[in-house]
Amino acid sequence: MALAKISGENRRIKSILFLICCTLAGIFPHLIEPTKNLFPSIALSMILGGYGLRVVLKDRRENYQLQKEDLIQDEKFYETLPTVDVLVAARDEENVIERLVSRLLSIEYPEEKLSLWIIDDGSQDRTPVLLQKLRSNYSKVNVLSRPFLSGGGKSGALNAVLNRTDGEWLFILDADAQLQGNILLRAIALALNGGWSGVQLRKSVVNCDLNQLAAYQAMEMAMDAVIQRGRLACGGVSELRGNGQLINRKVLESCGGFNEKTITDDLDLSFRFLLTRSPIVIMWDPPIQEEAVESMSALFRQRKRWAEGGLQRFFDYWPLLISKRLSKLKKIDLTCFFLLQYVLPVVSLIDLGVSIILVERPLYWPLSIVALGISSLAFWKGCSQNSEGPRLPSPNFISIVGATIYLSHWFIVIPFIVFKMSLFRKTLVWEKTDHIGS
Repeated sequence: MALAKISGENRRIKSILFLICCTLAGIFPHLIEPTKNLFPSIALSMILGGYGLRVVLKDRRENYQLQKEDLIQDEKFYETLPTVDVLVAARDEENVIERLVSRLLSIEYPEEKLSLWIIDDGSQDRTPVLLQKLRSNYSKVNVLSRPFLSGGGKSGALNAVLNRTDGEWLFILDADAQLQGNILLRAIALALNGGWSGVQLRKSVVNCDLNQLAAYQAMEMAMDAVIQRGRLACGGVSELRGNGQLINRKVLESCGGFNEKTITDDLDLSFRFLLTRSPIVIMWDPPIQEEAVESMSALFRQRKRWAEGGLQRFFDYWPLLISKRLSKLKKIDLTCFFLLQYVLPVVSLIDLGVSIILVERPLYWPLSIVALGISSLAFWKGCSQNSEGPRLPSPNFISIVGATIYLSHWFIVIPFIVFKMSLFRKTLVWEKTDHIGS
């Protein structure tokens, strides 16, 4: 099966089958005699919990960092630098577009090897007017405008500019991105020295002090980076995160470009890189800085999109994921985290429903506690590390307990999305996160 031929067909049927399997798994322990009905959950807790613990402990401060930081001061290094296109897909970004251009112009990289592009994807606010003004003031900034509802979402916007650029590497940012001037140099150096096809910068929250919700998002991003780096150290899979991703153009072209049939281009592209044996590394410092969403309603809108895109890619690529393209370690890693991220929340909800109907105790609580416990450890480890970006919240007992409770929102979001994907046909819409300009 060629990657270019994967178009996301029959996702609704696959979602229904997934829901049926989760329902059966949620019901099954209740059919076992009471003295043994916790065994399935305990067994899974030991297997999945053991792997998750190994992943968190495998992350090291020195993992995947550029060992020779002075390399970027070497004149020979500058002479051999590849060409880079910086791409930003923007829609209705009047609050941040001027700041974005200022950040792009501050990137330290040889001028003749750097190209800056902003794709205005049918904005309906003042973004086009502001871009026109900025373009006239700063000739280095290139602007491509797409008509309203051009289709393809962020992937379509990025694909639209590819034939106008020829950089050997693509540095993709979101419109709210804030970054250090030498971040691209350090990411390129890491990619070239390590033989990586993609570099994902750790994401950090620039408005961490806004409220408790923003602080928990900052902790969640640090936790995610710890887990990603640990998975990679275990021989598993690491993924792109959209904002702050540096990717090799030749690899992207071999994957068929950005997939316009998905709502999360980064997660889909991560699997395409994986299946073409093109490794991705997570770079801890310096991080890419972005805004946290400021309300629960905005958080749930964002997380529903992430959850749906995450499931879409498993439904789309599963025949290839179990093929000989992947090593045994990568298959084990994908299986464990698919069970923890997507299966456990749905099964837990089914288990709770059956328990209420039968007036019994839930039976998957050991696995849920283990999963949240590992997350707590990753919270602590991530927030205990140094950061060149915005400060990370203090990993004290109260903040970790709060962040763990906050993380349980996935036990609501994932089942909701599975039911939605099973019951309704999906119309692909790029539901962007609103940026305030923090």
